Amino acid sequence: MYAAYAALNVKTGKAVSKTVSRHTSAEFIGFLTEVVATAKWASEIHIVLDNLSAHKTKTMDEFLKANPNLRFHFTPTYSSWLNQVEIGFSKVERDVIARGVFTSVADLARKLPKYIRAYGKSAKPFRWNYPDASHRIRPVVTT
Repeated sequence: MYAAYAALNVKTGKAVSKTVSRHTSAEFIGFLTEVVATAKWASEIHIVLDNLSAHKTKTMDEFLKANPNLRFHFTPTYSSWLNQVEIGFSKVERDVIARGVFTSVADLARKLPKYIRAYGKSAKPFRWNYPDASHRIRPVVTT
C-alpha cells in the first residue's frame, strides 16, 4: 500500500508532494519536515488535515511543539471537499490515475511526483468563485 502526501502553497498553487509506503505518523512527520524546510521564510504555516489517527499522535504533538510556527486545522468529518489539497488529489486522480497505465504500485508512486512537478511549472492558485449568485450561502439574519 502507498500513501500520497501533498502540501499546497495557496499563494502560488504549487505543491510539495511525497509518496510513502505506509500512512503512519512517522512518515507524515518526515513529510512535514520537508514542508517546513521549503517554507523557512514563513512566519506561520497552516496545514489543513483530515481526522486520520496518524495526524493525532503523541509524536505529532512533540513535532508541533518543536515547530511552533506550524498550525493544524482539522476539517469536519466528510468535509474533505473543503481541503484544497483534496481538490488537487481529485485532479491527479482524473488526469493521471484514471487514464494511466502502471506496471505496479511502485510505478504509480514514481509517476505521481513527475506529474506534480510538471503541473507546478504552470501552477496557479485555486480561486473559489460563484458564477451563479443564487448558489451562494448567505447568513441567516435574525432580529
